[in-house]
Amino acid sequence: MRASQPAFILVRPQMGENIGAAARAMWNFGLDRMRVVAPRDGWPNERAVALASGAGRLLDEAQLFDDVPSALSDCTYVFATTARDRGLTKPIVTPERAMEQAREIIAQGGKVGVMFGPERAGLENADVAPANAVISVDVNPAFPSLNLAQCVLLCGYEWQRHGASVAPEVMALAKTEFASGLELEKLGAHYEERLEEAGFFWPPAKAESMKLTLRNLWGRLNLTRADVQTLHGVMRQMVRWAEGRRKDL
Repeated sequence: MRASQPAFILVRPQMGENIGAAARAMWNFGLDRMRVVAPRDGWPNERAVALASGAGRLLDEAQLFDDVPSALSDCTYVFATTARDRGLTKPIVTPERAMEQAREIIAQGGKVGVMFGPERAGLENADVAPANAVISVDVNPAFPSLNLAQCVLLCGYEWQRHGASVAPEVMALAKTEFASGLELEKLGAHYEERLEEAGFFWPPAKAESMKLTLRNLWGRLNLTRADVQTLHGVMRQMVRWAEGRRKDL
């Protein structure tokens, strides 16, 4: 089961009860890959166990991470759930479409992660930036907030509902596979380092915003490993060319 389903990633959850309720919602639809990032009240959590009821096994086997990049390191496609406009250029999909895409990607050997934010304010922009797409639910605009477990339940339901569907679209990979979160993180670090040396991040007051835009770009492109290797090569050659020019002057 574990190889053929997405990982549901709870980012900085604040209440053990909501973690337990999320576990129950996942197990309702046969999902058991839970990842927990920096839970506020520590881990393991007795309140989470109490609310999980018959889904306690998910909590026993849940993976604990210190930060979002670590939790996404093996994912080749990531969805971020959010109810707010983030000012980031990304595809916005319904839970139905997201889980349909997740099945297509997993069928091709990819690894999908679905991020859910903390109860009080949801995911931060820095969390959303590395995601490939955003999941948004069409709810009452006067009251758009969904409980963590409710959001998990919606995605789990759509995952199960598409279990017998035929994929309407697939990606033909030319002797490669999608890049993992760790590979994209290294690519972004490579470009940030070289662009920093070249004085690209100017003025200093805008540097962090410019870096966030670049990280968002890498996440949105849905790169393969071959793409990542090519982009590393492009940057290395540009640095060699610039160093050669300096020597000639």
